[in-house]
Amino acid sequence: MNSDSVKKGVQTAPQRSLFNALGMTKEEMEKPLVGIVSSYNEIVPGHMNIDKIVEAVKLGVAMAGGTPVVFPAIAVCDGIAMGHKGMKYSLVTRDLICDSTECMATAHAFDALVMVPNCDKNVPGLLMAAARLNIPTVFVSGGPMLAGKVQGCKTSLSSMFEAVGSYTAGKMSEEEFNEFQEKACPTCGSCSGMYTANSMNCLTEVLGMGLQGNGTIPAVYSERIRLAKHAGMQVMEMLRKNIRPRDIMTEKAFYNALTVDMALGCSTNSMLHLPAIAHECGIEINLDIANEISSKTPNLCHLAPAGHTYIEQLNEAGGVYAVMNELNKKHLLNTDCITVTGKTVGENIANCVNKNPDVIRPIDNPYSQTGGIAVLRGNLAPDTCVVKRSAVAPEMMKHEGPAKVFDCEEDAIAAINGGKIVAGDVVVIRYEGPKGGPGMREMLNPTSAIVGRGLGNSVALITDGRFSGATRGAAIGHVSPEAAVGGPIAFVKDGDIISIDINANSVNVKISDDEMAKRRAEWKPREPKITTGYLARYASLVTSANRGAILEVKK
Repeated sequence: MNSDSVKKGVQTAPQRSLFNALGMTKEEMEKPLVGIVSSYNEIVPGHMNIDKIVEAVKLGVAMAGGTPVVFPAIAVCDGIAMGHKGMKYSLVTRDLICDSTECMATAHAFDALVMVPNCDKNVPGLLMAAARLNIPTVFVSGGPMLAGKVQGCKTSLSSMFEAVGSYTAGKMSEEEFNEFQEKACPTCGSCSGMYTANSMNCLTEVLGMGLQGNGTIPAVYSERIRLAKHAGMQVMEMLRKNIRPRDIMTEKAFYNALTVDMALGCSTNSMLHLPAIAHECGIEINLDIANEISSKTPNLCHLAPAGHTYIEQLNEAGGVYAVMNELNKKHLLNTDCITVTGKTVGENIANCVNKNPDVIRPIDNPYSQTGGIAVLRGNLAPDTCVVKRSAVAPEMMKHEGPAKVFDCEEDAIAAINGGKIVAGDVVVIRYEGPKGGPGMREMLNPTSAIVGRGLGNSVALITDGRFSGATRGAAIGHVSPEAAVGGPIAFVKDGDIISIDINANSVNVKISDDEMAKRRAEWKPREPKITTGYLARYASLVTSANRGAILEVKK
């Protein structure tokens, strides 16, 4: 066992004296040390219940013969960080979480780990750490929030952001606005639609790193506590069988994740996180494979913001396994992949029926024959960009219009709220990429303002930043190369005609190659926005969005 290096023999007597200082008994020291990575804090609604999940995991580990030891991971609430400097610190925490977990687990020689994340960057950050450490590991999330209810209709955080746009446009009364504010987010948990947190918690199940229900059992259900106890017990079984993350997260498992991603209509942020997790497993995912998978994967779910169903309803309909079982009817999954259960994907999903065809469309009656995410290319994005196709209005699948160009999110918001964006426009927000931001901010405020002002079916938005999973509409992000490194998005001018064809996977600015070359020659790099602290170090190491915005040491 790893922990023998700090527990066994004369040379480790100093370490044993420190375990004694912790109050650890000889009996505890003789058992495997299981680290429980707790993302609990008192500022993120999705994490405020994690202390209870952690206590349940500890019981499970102890019942199965291990010694549980808790240590922390940080977490940022994207909703609270949205629309100000704080959003620069969201994506960048993914790597902090991964690195700090690697440090803690290695320094203290843990034998196994239980990861307890919930929100957007904790899940991929801890999956990256699991791959890097490669010791037996199981995941159990804090669970999703229940949907809110306003005027008799279920609602969520995305509706709240869009209500801001409606209110500022004079389309919603103060009374209605205040009701949204009070009722949109009624419980603890990760926000209730198929946003990034729930996308990644569901895909954790698909990858085989979490038990059934990890992505969908609501945070406030006692079933979540039982799940946590089972996770604690299961990691001990994994330790006995020596089942490790890289045994589970194989290339076939990532293809499964991309396939279910398309069926569920997950957040476009999955196109950042899956390549980054795969990279830690020694697997490189070319985003072009996403379109290949999408071309044969039907979109079966329209969860908020794409539709009017929520994670709690997906759970009641049979959850992620029921979606996987539908896909397997057309043999779209690799069913021989091993999982944390010790069983294969095929064994796990057998007999998991679809209990509500209105929430999970049957495989023969999908929302569309192609998947929920599309990867686009063109002279505006030679190295790809990404759109959540399932959340785009039919009339915006093909769009052409004049560019309105902004060099930061704040300027775009001011123009939208000032009525300067009109039907037909293509809003371009640049210098918000991984390096240029730095930190690749989410653009939920501008997209929500566009939708809230009634322009969601007539205005597109393109950015080298990214979008919240709560974004809907013709919102195209992750434009690569980004403006800060001289990508073509840096050369776009007001009035240039931009042509978008999502079904054809293309996005282009309608200027000649000669004009593009002339603008490239005239372009000059900009001074970094931030030159000190963690963001400056991050900007110096981060790669392009099409590679997952991974950190790479320059050789």
